[in-house]
Amino acid sequence: MSDASLKVGLVGFGYWGPNMARNLHVSTKCHLAGICDSDPDKLKKAARFFPNVPMYENYDDMLKDKNVEAIVITTPLASHFELASAALKSGRHILVTKPFTQTSDQAQQLIELAKKRNLTLMLDHTFIYTGAVKKLKSLIDEDELGKIHYYDSKRINLGLFQQDTNVMWDLAIHDFAILQYLIKESPVGICAVSSNHFHGANDNMAVITLFYDSGIFAHVNVNWLSPVKIRHTLIGGQKKMVVYNDLESSEKLKIYNHGVDVSRNLNKDLIFDYRIGDMCSPQLDSMEAILAEVDHFSDCVSNNTAPQTTGESGLTLIRWLEAADKSSKNGSVILPLAKQE
Repeated sequence: MSDASLKVGLVGFGYWGPNMARNLHVSTKCHLAGICDSDPDKLKKAARFFPNVPMYENYDDMLKDKNVEAIVITTPLASHFELASAALKSGRHILVTKPFTQTSDQAQQLIELAKKRNLTLMLDHTFIYTGAVKKLKSLIDEDELGKIHYYDSKRINLGLFQQDTNVMWDLAIHDFAILQYLIKESPVGICAVSSNHFHGANDNMAVITLFYDSGIFAHVNVNWLSPVKIRHTLIGGQKKMVVYNDLESSEKLKIYNHGVDVSRNLNKDLIFDYRIGDMCSPQLDSMEAILAEVDHFSDCVSNNTAPQTTGESGLTLIRWLEAADKSSKNGSVILPLAKQE
């Protein structure tokens, strides 16, 4: 451990916590300075993996530890606001797993609190730090794909059913974050259809559409009731098209030199000319996304710079989710979206 390493306390050792803890442990820019979980069994499991790391069953005890400079929160959504508020009030920088908060009002309060205390507030939108999504960003920014026509994603699996949120907040948030990162313009409208098949449970299937003034059509299909896990995205551009399969161990991105050129003949009839070219699969940055993310968190704290995934960007996504919920409960009407902050 370097003396300059950011000393990080992790809260929550459930589903996502072990992944974050492992990367904090191997990072050269961060030091895993403590793990907190109110479940003694999870804490015992953490202690087996990280025997030299302090364990805390009580969050207040972790916050009293002056050795902890920052907090990473990987707990269920319902606890995010309270845990993040306490960390910021104690003078700690924070990295919060998705979704940011339960409401946009809570997100706004945390942003203002972090600004008031000059603390880093970063969001754990992991896909933004993957080699595949970073490559997609460069392809779009460098106009390799041409004008973007559509984004079509299928993100489905069997579970995990969430007690405090629905499938849109659990899975669609990933695609919202990717869209926000890839597309420079903001969507102007959203509509959603969702369904719940178990009395008293949260919605487990949804189809969401986002609309853009430029004509981009973004379609997101999420599902907790699929017999197979699929993470498949199509991005269609005027020049080229991309297939992004996150479950592929190699060739996660396949770029097709395919397209349709439209013209008119002398009778003004539309003529469609189909272009079928080569396919290539680019080499991608192989660094694990979570490791890149925690290193970036440390850099932002050290340099007092804004992270790639800011609180403001997270607030925008919470507003999209709130609008999707409202749409699905009101006949799937198209609701307007304000420009992102």
